[in-house]
Amino acid sequence: MLRPPAAGDPGIDQLLTPDGLIRHRFDAMGTTVTVLLPNVRGAEATRVERLFATWQAICTRFDPLSELSRLNAARGEPIVVGELLFYVLSTAIQAASATDGLFDPTLLRSLEAIGYDRDFEVIAAGAPTRSTPTGAVPATGGWRAIRLDAERRTAQLPAGVGVDLGGLAKGMAVDAAIADLAARGVEVAAVDAGGDLAVLGQPPGAEAWSISIEAPGHPRTISLRSGALATSSIARRRWRQGTLERHHLIDPRTGLPSTVELYSASIAAPSCAQAEAAAKAAFLLGPVDGSRFLAERGLAGLFLTVDGTAQPAGPWTAT
Repeated sequence: MLRPPAAGDPGIDQLLTPDGLIRHRFDAMGTTVTVLLPNVRGAEATRVERLFATWQAICTRFDPLSELSRLNAARGEPIVVGELLFYVLSTAIQAASATDGLFDPTLLRSLEAIGYDRDFEVIAAGAPTRSTPTGAVPATGGWRAIRLDAERRTAQLPAGVGVDLGGLAKGMAVDAAIADLAARGVEVAAVDAGGDLAVLGQPPGAEAWSISIEAPGHPRTISLRSGALATSSIARRRWRQGTLERHHLIDPRTGLPSTVELYSASIAAPSCAQAEAAAKAAFLLGPVDGSRFLAERGLAGLFLTVDGTAQPAGPWTAT
């Protein structure tokens, strides 16, 4: 029998807690991470928490001492980076290419220009954002000119370009956590990082995991048998910049927040990293073109409009 999450859990992609599993929650990478594990393997949750702490320390743009911040401050010069950051940057470039640039890891200057220049917790607490920008919109598409040298393990950004790894790094950390648990002999687990989640095996006495997706009006519950799910949504990261209402889903074609009339796009994929990049692209394309994008890649998804209307794409099933 499935038990509902405790009050105060994050609203997007909550994992219901089946009997026989423990639920461990902690804050990391700008969100709340939920780990579900068998009671007898509960100690593994601490290992997952340490993994996320490592990923955050390396990939955050909000800590001036992080490796990513050091790269962003290099002013176009090549620098040696660690294996993890090199791996994430390589994956980000691959994701950008696979989505024809709709997923763009070089949107940092656009995010800063619309006021997302500090950790969102600070913005959500009422800290003033930058005044409404009056200059040109920062250029996008800089991922095409990133230079990675595997032999020297160096990374070089084009001058004036900044990287925000955001949701992709979070999704990759989920994948890394699931892979680590599997390597340690854990047969059943789920890791949910604020909308980016992946599962291992199936919960006791059930054929699928029950997952609650935040939706207008009331949450929707879906079933996930295997793999991963990621959601791109305008529901949470919203703020005002002068007289303008902003959100964090930047359209690389304009350098500004997307104007698509969608509430969210949830995508199922073999890995959380793939689901994350596809969810961003599908959201920006909207239900019609987004469904075509998913069909071409053999992926399933669910689009929710701002009035709560659901439009499935591909072999999507829901409960």
